[in-house]
Amino acid sequence: MITLLWLIAVVLVIYGIYVLIAQRNVLLGIVLIVLGLIIGPGGVSIFNP
Repeated sequence: MITLLWLIAVVLVIYGIYVLIAQRNVLLGIVLIVLGLIIGPGGVSIFNP
């Protein structure tokens, strides 16, 4: 489960950076990066108590 959350977090952060740079959509990019940091193993997971 931790590996799956880590992979989801990595994908969210990479896509967030892509949205920020390539599509110049600042709000969506920041939201995706923050979600990736929250879900990631170092962040607060919504799936663990």
